[in-house]
Amino acid sequence: MPNLRLADLTAEIEANVRRALLEDVGGGDITAQLIPAERLAKATIITRDSAVISGTAWVDTVFRQLDPRVAVHWQVTDGDRVSPNQPLFHLEGPARSLLTGERSALNFLQMLSAVATRAQHYADLVSHTQVKLLDTRKTLPGLRMAQKYAVTCGGCHNHRIGLFDAFLIKENHIAACGGIAEAINTARKIAPGKPVEIEVESLEELNEALAADADIIMLDELSLEDMREAVLITAGRAKLEASGGINETTLKVIAETGVDFISIGTLTKDVKAVDLSMRLSL
Repeated sequence: MPNLRLADLTAEIEANVRRALLEDVGGGDITAQLIPAERLAKATIITRDSAVISGTAWVDTVFRQLDPRVAVHWQVTDGDRVSPNQPLFHLEGPARSLLTGERSALNFLQMLSAVATRAQHYADLVSHTQVKLLDTRKTLPGLRMAQKYAVTCGGCHNHRIGLFDAFLIKENHIAACGGIAEAINTARKIAPGKPVEIEVESLEELNEALAADADIIMLDELSLEDMREAVLITAGRAKLEASGGINETTLKVIAETGVDFISIGTLTKDVKAVDLSMRLSL
């Protein structure tokens, strides 16, 4: 499945920002009204952490929707690695607007950069192999596309976006359909051309999935020995994805088994926001 591209997310970014500003600003920033409307200001946003940047388009959109008079001057781009105390961007414009937009803008940047930073860390751990690390559907409600884009900024890859763009047939689906072959054959009839992935829990089930011509076979919590055997048995007839309980400690050895993909929910669900700070000058 292809990675999300920023060019495909324009409408999504507009909607994300619109919701964020409605949630935060509501009927108006009453605290910002302490400052004279005509007062201009500048601000610099720095990072206090080492990080990989993601979310610049969301920041731009916050200030454009809030007040087009605000100028945003970037010193970095998505995918850049940054160090503590490094300036990320500068702002110029009405002081009220800079202060009103600060939290929404930084919320997007710190959260998406956290995802990109985690993704880059994991990608670095397996850079000596050919494996592709995939995200999952374990994302913040309403921000899936944003988080999946951030994953790509960190050098990892996107699994399916949702329940609509690919089949992922798991244990309960298989049981309800009457077996692995039956589930795969039914999927082909329902949506010809959509990728069909099926979960297996043993080498016996792997052989059933191969016989039914699955596109991708998910190895759910198989032992390392069985994963290596699965790679030999499959011999390129399908793509193999390791999944289930994978963490920083086990990632490298699983990648070295020769599987094609490893899916990791922690890329998007267990991240710590990057610490950012805005310094205002009038």
